[in-house]
Amino acid sequence: MAKAARPIDRLLDIMARLRDPQGGCEWDLEQTFATIAPYTVEEAYEVADAIERNDLADLRDELGDLLFQVVFHSRMAQEQGAFAFDDVADAISEKMIRRHPHVFGDEARRTSAEQTRAWEVIKARERAGKGRNESILDDVPPGLPALTRAVKLSRRAATVGFVWPSIGEVIAKLDEEVEELKVEIAAEDREKARAELGDVLFVVANIARTLDIDPEDALRATNAKFARRFRHIETALKARGKTPDQSDLAEMDALWDAAKAAEKARG
Repeated sequence: MAKAARPIDRLLDIMARLRDPQGGCEWDLEQTFATIAPYTVEEAYEVADAIERNDLADLRDELGDLLFQVVFHSRMAQEQGAFAFDDVADAISEKMIRRHPHVFGDEARRTSAEQTRAWEVIKARERAGKGRNESILDDVPPGLPALTRAVKLSRRAATVGFVWPSIGEVIAKLDEEVEELKVEIAAEDREKARAELGDVLFVVANIARTLDIDPEDALRATNAKFARRFRHIETALKARGKTPDQSDLAEMDALWDAAKAAEKARG
């Protein structure tokens, strides 16, 4: 295959070759939007992981994998006569220009907070133009991770004033929901406990929104911290000739505290 003039053209040519019914890859030819979608989501998470680890070499590779997903979807759409990669690029370019009139138009420059508010106003106008104005929540994708969707739902509702006035009131609501969860746990009602746990998590998402913290990012960091400290427990136990299942909670908890103290000492 002759090398295309631009890297993106080369990638598009590779995708076309993979999907060519005559001599293409059988696996690639079998794929649909639905079968590729999980890979697209997975690649986005791997991009986030590379960023979390501050691994720019890995980030380059993961962004390439994510770009390939866009190219894959675009190629399948092109084969159906719906749209092609250039249409995707044109659509996002037009959207960015439309949503940044203070950069590409004659509106006054905005602060970051002003731009966030204006962005929601512009998106609402776009939804109305597409006939999607039955609810301001209609285009918050159901397929998002639940915590992320909770933040987006509450943020959208906040644009019309449906929001707790202060972080203190959100924390008070969390305390209230935790107490309700305790009641259902004590009653051993699993279904009601499930519902109350959902309420707790939704309020936690509201706290994240109020503090302008991405809850998925915060939880990823905590997951990494937990894994790091638990590995310390495993290593320390191995040095004692033991495995975790040969230990007990008291011993492992002491090792956890030691790992925590060591991390704090390192700053």
